[in-house]
Amino acid sequence: QVQLVESGGGMVQAGGSLRLTCAASGRASSNGAMAWFRQAPGKEREFVAAIRWGDRRTYYADSVKGRSTVSGNNAKNTLYLQMNALKPEDTAVYYCGAKTRGGNPIMSSVGKIETYDEWGQGTQVTVSS
Repeated sequence: QVQLVESGGGMVQAGGSLRLTCAASGRASSNGAMAWFRQAPGKEREFVAAIRWGDRRTYYADSVKGRSTVSGNNAKNTLYLQMNALKPEDTAVYYCGAKTRGGNPIMSSVGKIETYDEWGQGTQVTVSS
């Protein structure tokens, strides 16, 4: 089993930057992929970015592409999300997810919430205008 803990959230002005960190403990070496999702009040959880460990390929939602970078370490137990040029619409709770069973996901499933079977508790990001 893998446990995930997010950190790095906070309050920032529009145009600012934040770096989120997700620390995975347990059998992290078996993770096929890890991802960031976010959920704003009254909205469904949505995909932000992911890394597929097998080929280290990264994926981004259109809403953050060009402003964000997802990365991780070789041990597959830490995931980062560097977010720049933040906008008020980026305000949300950011969750880290891990796919711990079944190996690497196919490309079409990387952005789907059901791909990930372990989740952290989330970290709040608030962007003021």
